[in-house]
Amino acid sequence: MNETPNTITPQQQVQYDDTNIRHLSDVEHIRTRPGMYIGRLDDGSHAEDGIYVLLKETIDNSIDEFRMNAGKRIEIDIDDHLRVRVRDYGRGIPQGKLIEAVSVLNTGGKYDSKAFKKSVGMNGVGIKAVNFLSSHFEVRSYRDGQVRRVIFERGILQSDVTEPTEDETGTYIFFEPDDTLFKKYSFHDDIVETMLRNYTYLNSGLAIMYNGRRIYSRNGLEDLLKDRMTNDALYPIIHLQGEDIEIAFTHANQYGEEYYSFVNGQHTIQGGTHQSAFKEHIARTIKEYFGKFEYGDIRAGIVAAIAINVEEPIFESQTKIKLGSTQMAPDGESINKYVGDFVKQQVDNYLHIHQDVAEVIENKVKETERERKAMAGVTKLARDRAKKANLHNRKLRDCRIHFSDVKNDRKEESCIFITEGDSASGSITKSRDVNTQAVFSLRGKPLNSFGLTKKVVYENEEFNLLQAALDIEEGLDTLRYNKVIVATDADVDGMHIRLLIITFFLQFFPELIKKGHVYVLQTPLFRVRNRRTKIKKKEMREDGKKGDFVTRYCYSDEERLRAIEDLGPDPEITRFKGLGEISPEEFAGFIGPDIRLEQVTLHRDDQVQKLLEYYMGKNTMERQNFIIDNLVIEEDRPEEEEA
Repeated sequence: MNETPNTITPQQQVQYDDTNIRHLSDVEHIRTRPGMYIGRLDDGSHAEDGIYVLLKETIDNSIDEFRMNAGKRIEIDIDDHLRVRVRDYGRGIPQGKLIEAVSVLNTGGKYDSKAFKKSVGMNGVGIKAVNFLSSHFEVRSYRDGQVRRVIFERGILQSDVTEPTEDETGTYIFFEPDDTLFKKYSFHDDIVETMLRNYTYLNSGLAIMYNGRRIYSRNGLEDLLKDRMTNDALYPIIHLQGEDIEIAFTHANQYGEEYYSFVNGQHTIQGGTHQSAFKEHIARTIKEYFGKFEYGDIRAGIVAAIAINVEEPIFESQTKIKLGSTQMAPDGESINKYVGDFVKQQVDNYLHIHQDVAEVIENKVKETERERKAMAGVTKLARDRAKKANLHNRKLRDCRIHFSDVKNDRKEESCIFITEGDSASGSITKSRDVNTQAVFSLRGKPLNSFGLTKKVVYENEEFNLLQAALDIEEGLDTLRYNKVIVATDADVDGMHIRLLIITFFLQFFPELIKKGHVYVLQTPLFRVRNRRTKIKKKEMREDGKKGDFVTRYCYSDEERLRAIEDLGPDPEITRFKGLGEISPEEFAGFIGPDIRLEQVTLHRDDQVQKLLEYYMGKNTMERQNFIIDNLVIEEDRPEEEEA
């Protein structure tokens, strides 16, 4: 008799009894479920990777000492991008509880608001996670003429020694992330420096020495905006401070809104209640000052930062990247009201005193208003067209996290590949993880949008549908994918399409790049395999199957030459000319766990406008002459077999 699909035979039933019930120690729990505590276990290529959470948790304790007026400098050294040393000159961890402080969950000094006020770390977890997820961890407490030195390996105590010392009071921590958990990890200097500069912006008077370099800020959030802005400010940055709040803002000639927010020195990358309150009240205050304008027009082009101090903050996760608190303190004033009252009073006063600045703001808002009204009809038609278009069949092959019947707890893993042509999108579509990876297919080369107004976004079908697929018309708060990956062929046409897409983002959604969401997919240029050399039985091909050849995928000429040398005589060399020429079976390896991505970054020193004007502007002859003058004839390669 045929069984229904839901029927389970006795042979299929899984045993479930007392032996299945396990208790995990603190060490085992964190090492078994590290994502609960530090987010993702990636290699350090991105600022959200777990190794930076380990670094941040360590530094946060030193910052909290500074905020309690104990120690004005912190020394941080990272050896070979692998091993971290942090030394502060605060009060030092009480030596009698040193082991418990770094190895027993829910143990710490920050439950006592007298010892630590408005601290980042409140849950007694952070430094324990650093200890348990490190192959080697050492903590020293310098206090009362003694140093207690404790050493752990993967969270297990190895040594405990106390001896006299003449060194200054404070705490020293060394840790080396466990490379069995963090595969091929490396601390990147630019990511670390950005983190450290954020600390100095928020803690005037704090000096951080990083690998011998001094990092310091005199003007707080004003310095932050000056360092991060990629377009010139339309008026001097307005910088206002209160007892537990600091804001800075200006407008620039750019689309979109750009915000940086912090709580107790913690960079809340995803914002939260404090950032939402600032966005609401800055627009309301300016609207009330002029007695006109819409909120969206007022905020267009704004670049702003807000930092607040909160007693016992509540974050939406252990990684503390989004504030969930609604009150400044338990049973205290609401964050919305606190931020609103400060912005209303201080910004309104500033505008009445500095009427020249108010005039610049008014002109900027009027310009935005005129542009919005000019394209109002186009915008409505484009929105209607985007809604009617069957995106899931025509342009977008979405991933399951956006379906109503699938939990949306993997948002950080979500990504969308933007590719060109049916063959390339077909290969990715057949190879992708349908739970987290979406594909958007362009039709031919997109329009060069440099120098155009945002009206083109709605008039151009490709851009309109791409904007709708990403859901970024009103800003990044509704962005549907954590990573936006440009996936084009590794040839001249592919590079051109890549530049056109990035130009589109730079023109109309620069925050998408500034916030680190845009990447370029690296795909292999060559496949090199040896057809003659037999491999040992214990060796396997890259697809996990035994075979009579070894395959290497090479992403550069250098890798190709090394592969030829390693694999011996008479190798078979295949040159991949397009994504569509790579079989779906092979492609699965390039967009899986070992995916190679290059993040598109944007900094003030990049001189983006000048670069865009030169490479994407109308100076065709100038570019043509540059190409002719710098043309390099590539040496003939060995004959290659086509894919």
